[in-house]
Amino acid sequence: MDLTQYHRADFQQFVQDHLREDPALLLFRYQGKTDFDLKAAVQQISARQKAAKKLPAWSANPRIIFPPSISLEQSSSEQTAEFKARNRSGQLMIDLTGGFGVDSYFLSKNFEKAIYCEHQDDLAEIVTHNLEILARKKFDIIKGDGLDFLAKSEKHFDLIYADPARRGKGNQKLYKLQDCEPDVVSVWEMMKSKADSILLKLSPMLDISQAILELPDIQKVQVISVKNEVKELLLHWSKKGVESPLTIEAIDLGTDESSFSFEQGGEEISNSTFGEVEKYLIEPLSGILKAGAFKSFGERFGLKKLDPNSHIYTSSEFQTNLPARVFEVIQEAQPKKGEIKKLFPSGKVNVITRNYASGSEGLKKKLGVKDGGEDYLIGTKTLRGFKVFWCKLAKSE
Repeated sequence: MDLTQYHRADFQQFVQDHLREDPALLLFRYQGKTDFDLKAAVQQISARQKAAKKLPAWSANPRIIFPPSISLEQSSSEQTAEFKARNRSGQLMIDLTGGFGVDSYFLSKNFEKAIYCEHQDDLAEIVTHNLEILARKKFDIIKGDGLDFLAKSEKHFDLIYADPARRGKGNQKLYKLQDCEPDVVSVWEMMKSKADSILLKLSPMLDISQAILELPDIQKVQVISVKNEVKELLLHWSKKGVESPLTIEAIDLGTDESSFSFEQGGEEISNSTFGEVEKYLIEPLSGILKAGAFKSFGERFGLKKLDPNSHIYTSSEFQTNLPARVFEVIQEAQPKKGEIKKLFPSGKVNVITRNYASGSEGLKKKLGVKDGGEDYLIGTKTLRGFKVFWCKLAKSE
């Protein structure tokens, strides 16, 4: 890939001068009026706009070159990449599936040397340029299949990292680890023989219990969320791992970082207490639900479940520091358009459904409301049937 255009002063200045403008309008307005590749410049502007929240430091660096949108969409954010790099150090690490290089860069910070592998030549060229700016020659760049390189390498690694591709042929979503690319399951023993530790990043769409079945010697699973949105699953293995039950941990990297962990098998032996709605409704953070801590969450915090399949809990007392959203119940509401209109004349109320007769969009349509304001309608199932509750986010008393 020829990166000459991207190094031109007029190209870079154009990008910086128009970062806040509409890319489509820029293409129309400046067509035939520049000496550099206008389409490439506008693509850089568009990419920086899309990456502003996900990769703020990289977006603000005028020397960084951004790839086409698909590679950008699949990359980690700076926040999740920094989390993965915590407490990791050593002499040599390798990223088998380098991509845009965000994880490679952050993971490498406390390693003496790093190897980046990427089979897409154009993407590897872009990342080579970026890593030379950011990492000062710390990286060796391998253009080709990371697993092939690893199999032939005589080196031993403190860390092997991989982010198997989340989609197969035809762009369909995959739910089994063995169906992703590269297939780390079939070469797992080889990977272990060449590493002190292995870290795998997986799509949040993958089934955790299935991944554990495929790689039974995984020692820890982490469900990583940012502001209550699940972003990725992490599987950990270490040669120094102790003999203990596998731990599953849900971590939310929100304004105030929170976590909830339990041992594999702990969920099965936990018991739920059931009850009808009391003063508060509690919705665990999304990462906890993804982790499958349905009974252990309620048991640990002394909360009652509304129904075996309704993963909303209730309590008569307000608890601080719960890894959850807590709602104060105002009243039970009749799910009839006329009744709801009386309660919310503006037609705006935030609607949430969990194990309800319809989804949130269906309930909003039925009631003639749109999301908005500070009030909530929570539709769920209790032991007495489907119910809707008017709530507000609870505040500490």
